[in-house]
Amino acid sequence: MKSWEVNIDGLVGPTHNYSGLSFGNIASELSRNQPSNPKAAALQGLKKMKRLHDLGVKQALLPPQERPHLPTLRFLGFIGSDEEVLRQAYKQSPELFFACSSASSMWMANAATISPSADGIDGRVQFLPANLSSKFHRSIEHSMTARLFKHIFANPLHFVHHPILPSGNTFTDEGAANHTRFCHPKGGPGIQLFVYGKEQLSTHKQKLPAHYPARQTLEASQTVARLHHLSERRAIFAQQSPEAIDAGVFHNDVISVGHHNLFLYHEKAFVDTARVVEEISQKMLSECHIKPIFIQVSSERIPLETAVETYLFNSQIVTLPNGAWHLLAPQEAHDHPSVSQFISEVIEDNSNPIQSVDYIDLRESMHNGGGPACLRLRVVLNETELTAARSSIFLTDELYDQLTQWVNKHYRDILLPEDLVDPQFYHNNQRALDELSKLLQLGSIYSFQ
Repeated sequence: MKSWEVNIDGLVGPTHNYSGLSFGNIASELSRNQPSNPKAAALQGLKKMKRLHDLGVKQALLPPQERPHLPTLRFLGFIGSDEEVLRQAYKQSPELFFACSSASSMWMANAATISPSADGIDGRVQFLPANLSSKFHRSIEHSMTARLFKHIFANPLHFVHHPILPSGNTFTDEGAANHTRFCHPKGGPGIQLFVYGKEQLSTHKQKLPAHYPARQTLEASQTVARLHHLSERRAIFAQQSPEAIDAGVFHNDVISVGHHNLFLYHEKAFVDTARVVEEISQKMLSECHIKPIFIQVSSERIPLETAVETYLFNSQIVTLPNGAWHLLAPQEAHDHPSVSQFISEVIEDNSNPIQSVDYIDLRESMHNGGGPACLRLRVVLNETELTAARSSIFLTDELYDQLTQWVNKHYRDILLPEDLVDPQFYHNNQRALDELSKLLQLGSIYSFQ
């Protein structure tokens, strides 16, 4: 049965801000407490979605989560009216306040790990929301994420929704940002690459980063593979390079990107890159009956620091309806001479199927540490599964116009950190999100509805 790779992007929320909460994400730390532009951020994200839609790629979106998240602040002991809770939290514990005001849910690559029905013995699409327990500000996202997925992909004949992995250090799970699926371009079963930073329960000496933390554990990745009913023949586990993590590669999608049978990666992406490449090659040939295409980038050509600065590997690769492959790269990659030259060479090289490129301005997201691939989650659906999914979240020309009007109506051009304490701003955003949930035909999805 024919299948499609659906891109689900997170719509940037009206409280998009730079709290600098993610240690190890260099852009996030450098932008801490700077003024943000929520309207520009949302419109940039929508423009990226519209570009893929216009190219014929199936594009969907999820609404932003409510921030500041008062249910969490109340759970943590702040009491009274909404105004009192906002002001108490900001005054007594500004760190907690800004953690509960984070804009990070926009990066859908961390939302979950999803396996297509073709890959496991269960024969259904497997959804497992990431617990994101390595960062408190992200750990409060999964309940809303799970609620949305269960609502959108509701038919139990086609979709399975797993609970998050246990919280704590052993099973820290960062979702699809550390996961890549390879398959034959014409479809069929695939193999899945799970990238981890550390083995939490291991007693042997490990290679670990010296400065920034390793987030994903091997134990989490192995558990996801088991829950998704993947055989050993279709799963690969690879340790991320500690050197790359210390250079600011906090997730694997900052240092490699795969699409069908192609893998674009930096030579320092993994602890043993040669072994990883060999295992991918062997399993692609045996399970998918196709030879993989590898594009390795050397440190001499593009240093790790340049890869992080430009987010080259956080580009998206998509297949167009005519079968051609297209690259969607951040504007920063175009602006860096050596990186743009490398991309031009890839496009001109007939040994790989990437034939064209778009450079997308996502500066508001990039300043917070997320590029094109951070904003999207890939879901492979066959025709029956696609029909069973809620169609109201799929982008159309009409929906794009409606969302653009909604953003222009409700979003600010400039947002300062202290603006998040304003109860009037908070309630205005509640009304905006209530309007959005109706526009997307999602019903009552927020705590205040």
